[in-house]
Amino acid sequence: MDQRFDVTERFADSAQYIAGRLRQGGSEGTHQVVDPATGEQVFGYRLAGAADVDTAVAAAEAAFPAWAGATPGERSDAMHRFAAVLTERADDLAHAESLQCGKPIKLSTEFDVPGSIDNVSFFAGAARQLEGKAAAEYSGDHTSYIRREPIGVIGSIAPWNYPLQMAAWKVLPAIAAGNTIVLKPAELTPLTSLMFAQAATEAGLPDGVINVVSGTGPEAGEWLVSHPAVAMTSFTGSTAVGKRVAELATSTVKRIHLELGGKAPFVVFDDADLEAAAHGAVAGALINSGQDCTAATRAYVQRPLYDAFVAAVADLMASVRLGDPFDPHTDLGPLVSHAQRDRVAGFVDRARGYATVVTGGEIPGGDLAKGAYYRPTLITGAPQDSEIVQSEIFGPVLAVVPFDSDDEGIALANDTPYGLAASAWSRDVYRTGRASRELRAGCVWINDHIPIISEMPHGGVRASGFGKDMSAYSFEEYTQVKHVMFDNTAVVRKDWHRTVFGDRQT
Repeated sequence: MDQRFDVTERFADSAQYIAGRLRQGGSEGTHQVVDPATGEQVFGYRLAGAADVDTAVAAAEAAFPAWAGATPGERSDAMHRFAAVLTERADDLAHAESLQCGKPIKLSTEFDVPGSIDNVSFFAGAARQLEGKAAAEYSGDHTSYIRREPIGVIGSIAPWNYPLQMAAWKVLPAIAAGNTIVLKPAELTPLTSLMFAQAATEAGLPDGVINVVSGTGPEAGEWLVSHPAVAMTSFTGSTAVGKRVAELATSTVKRIHLELGGKAPFVVFDDADLEAAAHGAVAGALINSGQDCTAATRAYVQRPLYDAFVAAVADLMASVRLGDPFDPHTDLGPLVSHAQRDRVAGFVDRARGYATVVTGGEIPGGDLAKGAYYRPTLITGAPQDSEIVQSEIFGPVLAVVPFDSDDEGIALANDTPYGLAASAWSRDVYRTGRASRELRAGCVWINDHIPIISEMPHGGVRASGFGKDMSAYSFEEYTQVKHVMFDNTAVVRKDWHRTVFGDRQT
């Protein structure tokens, strides 16, 4: 297929997927998907409005009884077929992801797409493992057991940085547990979410189990979160928007799952493997052009290694190849939009007043000038309380700060409101053990940064939100626990009844 395939031919002008078919949005507004590598418009569509959300929720409601009533084995079989269809469509998905996001094709091909397919396969198996506490006679006179039951219609909102993976993370545990879902992708990047839902239909999942509404946050998103028929909302995005989602969801007493911003520390102790740490920092800071909530954004380096670490990272960043996302040799693509690039540039430009830009800090010229590119940027000398150290930038920018004692390094790493991810680098098992305990984050990597796997949970603490994506732990988000209790005595008048009426029987 052509690397920039004709999106209009695939979707016409429809970016809503409801009850198993593409539809046009009902809002008066329209949106253009832009290739951030060229600035060219590649797909236009009508946005979803409140009425589209109503239709999608109704479709999910209609599909819920049969899907919730299916056996775990039946849901598992359908999801295995889903994984097979996605595998057949892997090349299409990778090219669509790179087109709408500007990701290097090697990242889409080797990370985003296979990771998403692996998620489907994992949850296809996990669908048959919904467990509760074993039956037992805890009171002596009764047998108790636990049922895990689906919640109902889930309303999920996914971000633009990993559209396919975030669609998978939202959809899969929900439907594996027997729920149905309405997903709102970011209006910038709806293509692979639509393709994901289409693949589910091709695999035989019932119409209405997975629905997609492509619209803005204030119109489609807020109504999806507020909708009285939506039993739970799951949101991934910024902490500021997450607070708004929580306010709206609380008004209808919904269950909430929030995966919010991050400012991941990268702590390098003085006995670390310097070369490994430098390579890990560059990879961890630049993945997806730094548009990753777990990206390494703050490197705290113990003073004996500080100068050498800065020099090594600067050399590696200078070697990174910016270019066409569809060139297999490109290392770093553009940011998702020119607006996001300008936002990142603003952070760096303001930092020049109080810190040193060691390398990068530029919008490239030449053929790349028309795209949303920004060079890998290394900053030193920034105070701990500065904007560049404390705020989520979401771009290819790494700030490096020295520290002296281990106590200071861990304290600095914990000194932001966030708590999504962190890493610690050392050859000393006791140092890394301490770091794994004391770094306040939902995930702590030791001598690595970024890898994720379907079997392990992803989620944060503090201002990074709460709840888990992926892993069997995600079922705790998407199921409700029911206690069932059977009387075993067949006694008409129980002894405890006397606390309400009558006297003890003799």
